[in-house]
Amino acid sequence: MKKPSKNASPLSERARQWRADLAHKIASFMGSEQNRATGVPGLSLHRRVAPTVPCSMTYQPALTVMAQGRKRVDLGRTTFIYGESRYLLTSVDLPIVSQIVEASQRVPCLAMSLKLEMPMIRELLSREEIHVAEAPSDSPAMATGQVTAELLSACCRLVELLDTPQDIPFLSGLIQREIIYRVLQGAEGARLRAIATSGDQSHRTAKAIAWIKTNYAKPLRVEDLAQVAGMGLSTLHHHFRALTAMSPLQYQKQLRLQAARARMLVDGLDAARAAFEVGYESPSQFNREYARLFGQPPMRDIRTLRSPGAPLLESVNHRTDPISGTRIAS
Repeated sequence: MKKPSKNASPLSERARQWRADLAHKIASFMGSEQNRATGVPGLSLHRRVAPTVPCSMTYQPALTVMAQGRKRVDLGRTTFIYGESRYLLTSVDLPIVSQIVEASQRVPCLAMSLKLEMPMIRELLSREEIHVAEAPSDSPAMATGQVTAELLSACCRLVELLDTPQDIPFLSGLIQREIIYRVLQGAEGARLRAIATSGDQSHRTAKAIAWIKTNYAKPLRVEDLAQVAGMGLSTLHHHFRALTAMSPLQYQKQLRLQAARARMLVDGLDAARAAFEVGYESPSQFNREYARLFGQPPMRDIRTLRSPGAPLLESVNHRTDPISGTRIAS
């Protein structure tokens, strides 16, 4: 199912000017780099000059704003396509399939990603002036939203701090709060509010998601996970699937397979060792599930990724920021 992206909504003239300014700033800071972790806490910049093939990875809670180009993200059976007029909001860690669909040497794909910190979101939500709509109970923890001139202006000012690093400790937090405020004021911020609010079912489910992320290599009993979340089994299953488009066991499997792929590619582990380290007891089951997710058996997949003619992929390093993409190399 394709999530309505409402891309037909045109940007206002002010928004177009801010978007062009953001693209210029990102391009000037990036040069020929593909990914850059900046001196602004939580802010990374990204540049691509060609489309990529689909790649499985996990997105962290973050706001991604595209100054140029377009990207496609598949969460379960739902597809999100976002570009210059839409941002992507991810509210919990989500295993997805991602690819850049529009980029060229002449008009590179340029994006900024801001990691979301729940303490800052809760601080904003505690203010009486902040009013956020209730999230539909079946809405996922991922959404696209219409960018506005006000949001783009704040994004430009955040990136602009890279020119004056002495200002970062004093101003970055203020501008990040403004960006989060702009997101919370839109309809897409409702799920983020629910996840950040103690006692809400989405918040309880997010606790279960965080537990699996930290303990993915351990055996998973859904009964124990329900205790972590403080929810009944059926309630947990319903809300977990609503947020992530998969069951807790499917979520754990995705994290395990992505982590194993990174360990083989980056650390040079063989398939049996990687399978054991991420929690598999049966090598044959690991090989079978790996091939189902990535299209070929483990070592053949790694050889393909390391070959000189390997296709351009998003990052598969499970231990780094997965929002970005990079060419896989040995």
